[in-house]
Amino acid sequence: MRDELLLLHDQQVRGTVAARMPGSWEVVQDGPVLQFTTPGRGLTFARDLDGVSVEDLDTLIARVRDRAAATGRTVEWKTYGHDRPDLPERLRLAGFAPEDAETVVIGLAEDLTAAGAAPDGITIRATTEMSDLRRIAAMESEVWGQDLSWLADDLRDRIASGPDRIVILVAEAGDEVVSAAWLVVFPGTEFAALWGGSTLAAWRRKGVYRALVARRAQIAVDRGIKYLQVDASDNSSPILQRLGLRPVTTTTPWVWSPA
Repeated sequence: MRDELLLLHDQQVRGTVAARMPGSWEVVQDGPVLQFTTPGRGLTFARDLDGVSVEDLDTLIARVRDRAAATGRTVEWKTYGHDRPDLPERLRLAGFAPEDAETVVIGLAEDLTAAGAAPDGITIRATTEMSDLRRIAAMESEVWGQDLSWLADDLRDRIASGPDRIVILVAEAGDEVVSAAWLVVFPGTEFAALWGGSTLAAWRRKGVYRALVARRAQIAVDRGIKYLQVDASDNSSPILQRLGLRPVTTTTPWVWSPA
């Protein structure tokens, strides 16, 4: 089952990156490499690198770094645990550094609709309002201890490019945003992704995350989506695996930043 899910992931998730990015984002295709300019840091994706020589791979990596340097922007290269084994070392030699690895987990949407109900005092609703997107970005900034204000523009761009491809849910205790999460649909595939889910410290381990999973899973089922996929942190991965999602690989962002 793991190998089957991994194959589906590579075909339907990794294989459709360009088609689902916001139209306002600038993209450069450089052979097997896709590099996007986003409201936050740049994003780079690559597949089918096994047949590329080490010299050519180093050249591709250098061009990604140099395009980012020309704009003074940080850039991320998203790697996977089943990529060619020398990719992390080639990135390291080019000045990239790894951030925390995440576990890619996949499961059936229908198995997650009963993951949990909203705890007492919490309301969950969908939103597309810019004022809410800014509140979500402020909550994320507090959780992660860094300025993530760009997230509001990122979500706005995704809504504008495909309002039927993203559903943003906000969890509130009174007037306070305590968590938020979004369902991102991959058009033309059997997949959608569960993104977000960060929760204020005072509201963790109270069932908010599970309730957001259940609500998004029900939306996915209603839309005929079969699989849900998550790049899960060490905090969320155990929860999701207990709910029935299967780990298929890992993913690690390698990041280059201007000096």
